[in-house]
Amino acid sequence: MEKTITLIRHGKTPGNYEKRYIGITDEPLSVDGEKEIISRHYPECDIVFSSPLSRCIRTTELIYPEYKPVIIKELRETDFGIFEGKNYIELAETKEYIDWIESGGTTPFPNGESRDEASSRTMIGFEKLIKLSGDCKNISVVCHGGTIMAILSSLFEGDYYSYHVENGEGYTFELSSNGLYHGLRTRSFIR
Repeated sequence: MEKTITLIRHGKTPGNYEKRYIGITDEPLSVDGEKEIISRHYPECDIVFSSPLSRCIRTTELIYPEYKPVIIKELRETDFGIFEGKNYIELAETKEYIDWIESGGTTPFPNGESRDEASSRTMIGFEKLIKLSGDCKNISVVCHGGTIMAILSSLFEGDYYSYHVENGEGYTFELSSNGLYHGLRTRSFIR
């Protein structure tokens, strides 16, 4: 059975406006972030999945008020360790941040996750949602930027960071009956 999967990054939080590393911090949507989500048009779905963090759950409620999201804990954002809650300006002079930048973002966040660890965890969650979706043909997933980059760089060609997407935006792709993923396209969900 062919399925259409839409990955949607949650709406903006106060930390997003300040370019902060907001990973495992359970930060809510901002008022403007909620307004921006409401102003967009998202595809219909048969089932919706969400990260357990409140910014994703609230985004799901705004987009799909008729659905109770299925929470997949493995779809949470990366644990940014000691960078959590800080932005690049506050971190610019620290040795840990300089080392991480010089690694191309491939070394683990100090006291946090590595990109590979976060990607492996995310793909466990993605496999769960595919199984839980059963006969549903249109699947929406509200999650995080890092989660989306992990899924797409695991399923498609391209560098992890090439799949960066802004808040409230995302990607759609298909899962064919033979288990292949194809048809990746960027979505801005503008009315």
